[in-house]
Amino acid sequence: MSFFDKIKNAVNAEKPADGKAFVFDTIPTSLEEFKARPEADLKDPDGVVALAVIAFNIYPVNEELSLAMLNFLKGPSPLSNQDKALIKEQLRGKDYLPRSYFVGATPDNNYEPSEPCTVVVRESAHSRDAEGYYTAYIRSGGADNDRPMTVRLKPSTGEWFLFNHVGFLPGIRVPANQNPWA
Repeated sequence: MSFFDKIKNAVNAEKPADGKAFVFDTIPTSLEEFKARPEADLKDPDGVVALAVIAFNIYPVNEELSLAMLNFLKGPSPLSNQDKALIKEQLRGKDYLPRSYFVGATPDNNYEPSEPCTVVVRESAHSRDAEGYYTAYIRSGGADNDRPMTVRLKPSTGEWFLFNHVGFLPGIRVPANQNPWA
């Protein structure tokens, strides 16, 4: 790791205040526990994004549960077969990818997050450009830029639902224990 990477990681690790932090003392292990989280009322778009990070983290250990959690977050538009295939392809052999969105998870520590697990969701100047949609950004410890996730408002209920998660899935730097050059 270069000198500037160390500075960047230190600065980024100390900046959770630039967004909204969601702390998970425990990771839900059932759909019922997931739905019992305060963010599961779906009234806060940032909370929906944070829950999506949790759902993607379940995928490597329980694909069925993860997809059920994501479908809950998708609301009236469940995951398509194409969505499921994309998730499977992007996460195949990369169980570290969703962990990289937790504070403290970096390639150097094999994406082991700080505890309790914390997700920081940021808003940009353009997050609310399209009425009824909100694009939030999440920092990955293995990427140079924050990754977007978009939610959509259902006006009749005031609930926000996961709309686009594709920007969350692209590859990141491999963990040190898988890097032959580390």
